[in-house]
Amino acid sequence: MEQRRLGTTGPTVSALGLGCMGMSDFYGPADRNESIATIHAALDAGITLLDTGDFYGMGHNEMLIREALASVGPRNVRISVKFGALRGPDKTWLGYDSRPAAIRNFLSYSLQRLGIDAIDIYRPARLDPAVPIEDTIGAIAELVKQGYIKHIGLSEVGSETIRRAHKVHPIADLQIEYSLISRGIESDILKTCRELGIGITAYGVLSRGLISGHWSKDRNTQADFRHNAPRFQGDNLDRNLALVETLRRIAGEIGATPAQIAIAWVAAQGKDIVPLVGARRRDRLTEALGALDVTLSASDLDALGKAFPPGIAAGARYQEAQLAHMDSERPPTA
Repeated sequence: MEQRRLGTTGPTVSALGLGCMGMSDFYGPADRNESIATIHAALDAGITLLDTGDFYGMGHNEMLIREALASVGPRNVRISVKFGALRGPDKTWLGYDSRPAAIRNFLSYSLQRLGIDAIDIYRPARLDPAVPIEDTIGAIAELVKQGYIKHIGLSEVGSETIRRAHKVHPIADLQIEYSLISRGIESDILKTCRELGIGITAYGVLSRGLISGHWSKDRNTQADFRHNAPRFQGDNLDRNLALVETLRRIAGEIGATPAQIAIAWVAAQGKDIVPLVGARRRDRLTEALGALDVTLSASDLDALGKAFPPGIAAGARYQEAQLAHMDSERPPTA
């Protein structure tokens, strides 16, 4: 397994990470035994980066990871945790909290659920508009000094926030959506991260399964949040699935699946980028791992770039209510 370092100050991890969210939340029911078996298979394949959030299943995902790791013995695993999202007992969203006292509280619960003494990368899930980013990062930096956290990350924030945060404490990586049909970071955010020596952990590399080659119009599970996402609705879905057919054609010419080409394209955008795959079944993980064997030539990358230019996707990444909390979606100031 190829290794990549997260920025100039972050840890060295596998070139592919495993996003564990779908094993506990958002994508409908998941099989617990299959989820654990998938984590085991990922570790056996050399994946060392596991990504989670304390609000994924309200702690369920962290406990699932603990159970999976406990049954395989010591491994060289890096765990990345997002915090700050507030949810009600009915799973509704209640906002974000990044006050210093709240951070200590969130961290305490995560350490207990994961059964570890320190978290490798700790990051606010979104920018809390009520708390200056300097206060948030300063509080996490104190926890770094105390040995509870090893590295600090960010998630879905824009360049101005990245710069302000990095002045307080070195940022290891920015976790943000990046895929063939979500290329927004290329205009400004990616340049800022590279200037500052901050890595990228890219989630949504398959656009939540939309460009995996496995999504179909008749797929309908109300418990799956994707059915409320703009890109999965109505005419938007028709237009986006037409893009998948273009990807399927290109993938066939290269000799890979659409998912493998989509993952390989993100990985090819720089050694400072680590794609996160959200596989929750072993067969999907096996397919994703196959992307590591795909070498895209300059002509392949050119063809993909022309077929999927920035802004080609129909529909926004999230609903408007969620986009309002995403600092990364705000245009950079002059």
